[in-house]
Amino acid sequence: MKKLLYILAITLIVTSCEDVIDVDLPNGEPKLVIDASFELYLNETPIDTEGGVRLTLSAPFFDDDVPTVSNATVFITNQNDNSIINFTESLELGFYTPETATFIPEFNTPYTLTVIHDNETYTATTELVPTAPIDNIIQGDATLFDGDETEVIIFFTDDGTRDDYYLFDFDFSLFLASEDRFYQGEAFNFSYFYEDMIAGQNLTIKILGIDERYFNYANLLIEQSEQEGGNPFLTPPVVLRGNIINTTNPDNYPLGYFNLSEASRLDFIIQE
Repeated sequence: MKKLLYILAITLIVTSCEDVIDVDLPNGEPKLVIDASFELYLNETPIDTEGGVRLTLSAPFFDDDVPTVSNATVFITNQNDNSIINFTESLELGFYTPETATFIPEFNTPYTLTVIHDNETYTATTELVPTAPIDNIIQGDATLFDGDETEVIIFFTDDGTRDDYYLFDFDFSLFLASEDRFYQGEAFNFSYFYEDMIAGQNLTIKILGIDERYFNYANLLIEQSEQEGGNPFLTPPVVLRGNIINTTNPDNYPLGYFNLSEASRLDFIIQE
C-alpha cells in the first residue's frame, strides 16, 4: 500500500509541474521547390494533358503558409527538334501553365524543363513514361482493422514487353507506388481500403507510368508523409532530392521533381 501511495504522489508532483516550453527551431535558407508533373491521357478523346509547374519556397516547420514564387521564367524544350513551349503564371499564384497551346509530350523524346528564378537556372530532363490502362474497378466487402473500411478493387493488365513502374492515385492525396516485378505481363488486381467513406462518394482513380528513379522518389515521399502523429523533432530519414539541378549554383539545389506520365483514369461511385 505504501508503494502504491508513493507512486501516486510522484505522479501528482510530475503532472502538476508541467510548463509550456517554447523551442526555437533553426531555420535554414529557403529552397526553391519545383513540382513539375504532367499526366497525358492518350486513351481519351480528345487527348488530354493535365498538370503544370508549381513553384514555391520551403518554409519553417511550424509555418502554415507556403510562399509561392512569381515572376519566374519557365519553359520546356523538346530536345529532338529544339522547339520551346513557354509557360506563364496562371491566376493561381505560383502555378505555371503553357502560354499558347496544350503541352502534348511524345514517347522517346527527351524534354528539358528550365526554370529561371532569382538569377539562378534550374533544369531537369525526362521522357514520357507509358502506363497500363485500368481495366475495371469494383467495390468489395472485405475490411481491415476497424471493420468499417471500404474496399475498392482495381484491375489492370501489365505489359510484359517492358519493366514497368506505376504510381496509383486513389484521390484525396492518397498514393501508392508499385513495380511489376511480381506480376510481369499478367492481369492483376489488388484492394485498396478507404476510411470514412459514404454511399454516393465520387472517386477518380488513376494509374501513372513512372520510371525507376521517380518510383524510388515517390516511395520515400509517401513514407515520410505517413509519419502522422510522430515526433516533429525527429530528423527526416532522408533529404528528398529529385531530378532537378541548379546549373548556376549546384550547392543551392532545389526540391521537387519533373515527371511526364502517360496515365489512365476511371471514375467510381461508392455504393452502400
